[in-house]
This record gives sequence, structure tokens and C-alpha cells, in this order.
Amino acid sequence: MNKPSIIIPSFIKPFFIKPEWNLPDNVQAMVTTRIGGYSQTPWQGFNLALHVNDKPELVAKNRALLRKNLPAEPYWLEQTHSCRVIEHPQTIEKSLPPNADGSFSCQKNQVCVVMTADCLPLLISNKQGTAVAALHAGWRGLADGIIEEGIALLLNASQCLPADLTVWLGPAIGPKAFEVGEDVRQIFLTIQPCEEAFLPIPGKPGKWLANIYLLAKQRLAALGINDINGGEYCTFTNQEQFYSYRRDGVTGRMASLIWIKSS
Repeated sequence: MNKPSIIIPSFIKPFFIKPEWNLPDNVQAMVTTRIGGYSQTPWQGFNLALHVNDKPELVAKNRALLRKNLPAEPYWLEQTHSCRVIEHPQTIEKSLPPNADGSFSCQKNQVCVVMTADCLPLLISNKQGTAVAALHAGWRGLADGIIEEGIALLLNASQCLPADLTVWLGPAIGPKAFEVGEDVRQIFLTIQPCEEAFLPIPGKPGKWLANIYLLAKQRLAALGINDINGGEYCTFTNQEQFYSYRRDGVTGRMASLIWIKSS
């Protein structure tokens, strides 16, 4: 008797992570994973980036899947590890994503987004649910002040206080995998005391394990923000769920998205 044939679907339904935080229901946010989608090895899964040499038609199909879960097309950025944060919406050519590493909005159904594959995504909202932002913080952007830039713009736009903000730290490379040199450590030490964010690696003189989550929390606390959530993931060690540039080199990107839902 012949065995029944097994039909393998062309894609698996995407899996999203939603922040656990105490905010009004009109604030919507989520992070994609590599689970699902159409991309093939080495971008296997739900790759949303067009700049990593994945087939554009497969990325377009992945983005179309994502769009079904959103009120509008996300405000895609050309990220360059800068400290530039811009307001959404802006008058731009849709075919040319703006050069920036973060965006904010006080308008409804405007989806702010950043893409990552080890760097730290921050999703931010005020407790009133009237202003949101998404920031991309690699170690360089973190050291150069992208958090401070993004927070300042959001506070100015929403006319609220730092204590009114809630932050969620999305999936990033974890403190047991993020290896940096003495030069990176010294950059952060010149900014503020943060020795506890770096652990020496036995047998590797001048090499340290950096805790990017703790570094971000210290910067946020210095701004008067204490409602900080998330920070429990590691993109490097969880290959099944996350893309990791440090682990794989050629790989895809996840998206962290936030918007204000119309009532």
C-alpha cells in the first residue's frame, strides 16, 4: 500500500511577538520573527529586508503578509547606524526610504518601524497613548545618543514628561553572546559609569561580553524613564526564532513596529 504523500506548504504563517506592557489598547506594537514567510536559505523565513541580497519578489511577498496585520504600510527606513530620528508621516518619495534610524508619530494608523538582526529595537509610547516611536540602537547608535535624540523629539511632540513614557526593549544579542573589544568598552565608560555592563572573557585579553540591554536601561534611567519592559531575548543563541548578523553573516532582518490605532 502506498503511503500518502506529504504536502509541504510554501510558507508557514508568520509568528509575532507582542510587548507585555501596561498601555492603552489603542497603542499597538509587535516584532516579527524569522518564523514563517517565503524566503529561502540563508534568509530562511520571514525576511523583511531588501538590502540583504534576498530575492526582492520573496521579500515583497513577506511584506505583503505583514501588511495584512497592519492599518497601513510601515514607514520603512534606510538605516545607517546614525542618530537621526524623523517624524512620520513626512513628505517623501515612496520609492526612496529616508535615511534614519528611528521614527515617531502622534497621528493614528501611522506605523513606525525599524529592522534589526542583533541590534536593539526600542518601542516607545507615552502612557496617554498619543505618541509612539521606534528606534534602532546598535552599540554605535547607542553610544552616539540615538535614545536621547528619539526621546527628546517624542517629548517635544507630545508635550509630556519622561515619567510619562513606557519603553519596550525588543529582541537583541544577549549579554552572554555580545563580544566587544576594549575600544567599545572605553567609549561607553567615557559616557557614564557602566562597568557592570561589561564582563571580561576568560582567555581573551581585551575582550568583553557587553550587555546592550543594561546599557540602554542606564541611558533611559538617566533621562528619567523607569517604566522599561522586555530585554529577555537573545537573537544570537535562538537561531530558530531570530535572525543574527553576528552568528550568520548573510541573513535576514526582523521588524519592530508600533502605531496608534484609531478608535
